[in-house]
Amino acid sequence: MAAGEGHRLHRLGLVVNMVGGLRNLIFPLIAIAFGTSTLDFGYLLLVGIAILFIGFTLFFSWLAWTRFRYIIGVEEIRIESGILNRNARSIPFERIQDVSIEQKLIPRLLGLGEVKFETGGGEGDEGTLAYVSTEEGERLRELVRDRKEGAVATPAPEIANNDDGTADIRRFEPEAEPLFAMDTQRIFTFGLFEFSLVIFAVLFGVAQQFEFILPFNLYDIGAWIGIVEDSGIDIDAISWGARIFGAMAALASLIAIGIATGLLRTFLREYGFRLDRTPKGFRRRRGLTTLTDVVMPAHRVQAAIVQTGFFRRRWGWHALKFVSLAQDSKEEGSHVVAPFAQRPEIDPIMKEAAITPETLDIGFRRLDWRWWFDQWALLLPFALLPIVGLLIFTDVGARAALILLLPVIAALFVWLSWRHCKKALDENQLYFREGWWSPKLTIAPQVKIQSIEISQGPIARLRGLAEMEFGIAGGALSIGGIPVGEANAIRQRLLDEIVKVDFADVNRG
Repeated sequence: MAAGEGHRLHRLGLVVNMVGGLRNLIFPLIAIAFGTSTLDFGYLLLVGIAILFIGFTLFFSWLAWTRFRYIIGVEEIRIESGILNRNARSIPFERIQDVSIEQKLIPRLLGLGEVKFETGGGEGDEGTLAYVSTEEGERLRELVRDRKEGAVATPAPEIANNDDGTADIRRFEPEAEPLFAMDTQRIFTFGLFEFSLVIFAVLFGVAQQFEFILPFNLYDIGAWIGIVEDSGIDIDAISWGARIFGAMAALASLIAIGIATGLLRTFLREYGFRLDRTPKGFRRRRGLTTLTDVVMPAHRVQAAIVQTGFFRRRWGWHALKFVSLAQDSKEEGSHVVAPFAQRPEIDPIMKEAAITPETLDIGFRRLDWRWWFDQWALLLPFALLPIVGLLIFTDVGARAALILLLPVIAALFVWLSWRHCKKALDENQLYFREGWWSPKLTIAPQVKIQSIEISQGPIARLRGLAEMEFGIAGGALSIGGIPVGEANAIRQRLLDEIVKVDFADVNRG
């Protein structure tokens, strides 16, 4: 293909689209099968519909493939698509924050990948190429990096992989020791902490799809009891001891399913996790059925987030995330660079991003407790209705216990939130701790803070307190309960440092 005509996607991508279409056909085919089960030609009709659907899918996929082009220019990547209505999207190299390569199971088996260009515009991927060969994906990522850094003045050489899958140019970087990696044992330990009941949401979703097949209402408890009694079990004859044992067994089964689901999800997501420090930045690869390969320039790291959980912190396990303009995924905004690590493993990674880990002599200070009390008091009226309902449907003794217990529980939560919320500021960075159940520490270099806002509500104004909002590219940091005088002093101090920085130089690294 001539250079001026641009590039097509890989032909094997048509196979991937066909498989995806078949996945969407499963539920309609099952519904048709039940609807035509009484007809003599029902199965022939089913096969005919499936063949017709596959034919239409392949035809329109092929038509869209012939009309799709991506052109690599000197200053931009241009993507043209559309069968009837032509769309042309130009993405300047200087706007691209990240180029990621994702390989789901079927494309991975075929040696294909999905290339995503992210601009940090807040709406996800600006452009997607689905699918190209893995060699072409690597070439595009390297080309974008070089163009952004001004290292390539002429168009990069083409590779012949668009139609027949061959490739004769690829940049290989020698594999050094990873900055961080997780073996199977580490992933298994991680999965034990990732308790999840998402399997029940999936099962209920499937049950709703096939609810028309069931002979009773899925949410009718009486129908379930009837099924149990029809099997010969008299529920009224079951002793309280047996009922308690059954409830405990059901709870144990629920916990076992939650642990197994968490293990499975963790293995699928984190298998082969590896973080490397390359000349281009941080390169992260992970995934079993879906392999993702992301490279994030080190100078684009805006802040670091160290998170843990109520139980996992007892064994010293933490997660490290980097805040940047690009999104990690639809579920996660910040880039996960060490999902399950000890602090001695996390600190060197932060230093590679020019972020200094906190030390014992920083001097964390708690915020004004009245801020939390006021927030709780404002939310109290919204809690009155459920509390009144509980008091109406309980006896006198239980009412007295609730009246005494509920304020104590609420006060305990407020106190825990205040006690674990602290801030610190040194010569170069801003630190903020929060959360008692899922503690989180945010470290933001002062040179990366782009705006500072001080706000006060009516009650906070009477208290002489304020909330500070620190604008960070790709995220935000809010700290409430700061005395107004201190807030103004912090803002002035940070502004004095910010005005010394040329952010164009910071973004170029």
